[in-house]
Order: sequence, then C-alpha cells, then structure tokens
Amino acid sequence: MTAAQAVQDELARARERLVAELREHALVIGEVTLTSGRTAQYYVDAKRAILRQEGFAALATLLATEVKESGATAVGGMTMGADAVACAALAGGAKVSAFFVRKEAKAHGLQRRIEGPPLGRSARCLVVEDVVTTGGSTLAAIAALKDEGHEVCGVVSVLDRLAGAGPEIEAAAGAPYRALTTIDDIYPERPDRDPERQEPDPERREPDRERHHPDRERPGGDPECPGGDPERPGGDPERPGGSRAAAS
Repeated sequence: MTAAQAVQDELARARERLVAELREHALVIGEVTLTSGRTAQYYVDAKRAILRQEGFAALATLLATEVKESGATAVGGMTMGADAVACAALAGGAKVSAFFVRKEAKAHGLQRRIEGPPLGRSARCLVVEDVVTTGGSTLAAIAALKDEGHEVCGVVSVLDRLAGAGPEIEAAAGAPYRALTTIDDIYPERPDRDPERQEPDPERREPDRERHHPDRERPGGDPECPGGDPERPGGDPERPGGSRAAAS
C-alpha cells in the first residue's frame, strides 16, 4: 500500500466513524417546530456527536485534510455552530488559527465581532458549520469576514440537510462548499426524502426514539450564544429549545 492509499484509507475510516456517531447520537426523531414556523419530523443536533471523543477525533482527522487542501490559514464561523468544528481542526494538527464570529459585535471590551487571534489581511479563512439547512449562519459568517476584508477560501459543514443551500453558500463565498456528510448518510429513510435518491440500507439500525425524545432532552435557548442556522427549532436560532418542540 502506498502512502497516498494509506491516507485515503484513514480518511474513509474517519468518515465512517463520524457517520456512525451522528446516527447514534445526533439524530432526533419526532415532530419539531422550526423558527420559520414550518414543522419537521426529525432534527439533527450534531453537537451531541462531535462533542464526544469518537466523533470529535473523526472530525479532527477529516478537517485537518480539508484545511490542508484549501490552503487555509484560519478556520471558524458563526458561534456556536462553528465552535466545536473549528477546535477539531486544531486538534487534528491543522496549522491554522481558529476564530468565532459573533452575531453582533460586543458593546464593551474590545468591541470585536470576530473573536480569536487577530486575522491579518492575508488570512485565508475556511468557514465551518456543524449543520447546514438554509445556510443562514454560514452566509452571515461569510459576510462578516468579507466586511472586514478577509478572504474566504472554502466552506465545510459537518452535515448538510440537503435543503438546497449549497449554491448560495458557494456564490457568497466565491469558493467551494463541501459537506463531510449529508442527511442521506444519517437518515436515509426519512419521510421527506426525494424518492429518486438511493434506497435506504435495510441493515442499518433505527435510531432510539425514546432516548432521543425531542421534548425531553432539548435545553432552553441561551441568549449569550447567538448564531446558528435559522431553520433550527425556535427560541435561540442556534440551540434547540425555547419554543417547545412538539413530539410525535
């Protein structure tokens, strides 16, 4: 086996681990009300998976490669969706600095909107996000970086819900967008899946509905942690909770 083949095998194993962790820990089955007022029959809380050792380690391996291939010198995005993802890149050995974008600049202290080591004018920023639905938080992070004169060299999400946000993200970034996994990997048998997509794997275990009961486990909104995709359940747009989700 060549060195290149060994690297590809390692990346394939890391992706398999990440998908398994997301299936086991991040997928919540049950009716939820989104901020838009629409309802969905499932919800993906990626932090439940990537803030565990196995999920974090797999993500770190994958992100270190994404950083290298993009030529990025900094990695981050809108807090809180990007926080764990950016830290995983550092843990994977990526030679970058990390940053977090606030929803609004602080009114006190240094009054910064982009937190972390100062980004130089030559910084090449890889924007990251945990879950992309409409892409609202990702687009906001891209706009904040460009407003301060920084280059965006790519965008990476842990999971894309395949709601059509990709083209708009790429257009705003002026750079490629890549999802490490999609909802097709995590929940192929979901009720709203495009029937033309591949049939689900009959051997895959159904998520544990009781342990992932949406009403029982979602924390309330946190006004100190703005950001996140606007299609997430109501209350805080980043974290589930606030407006209580209806369970099926």
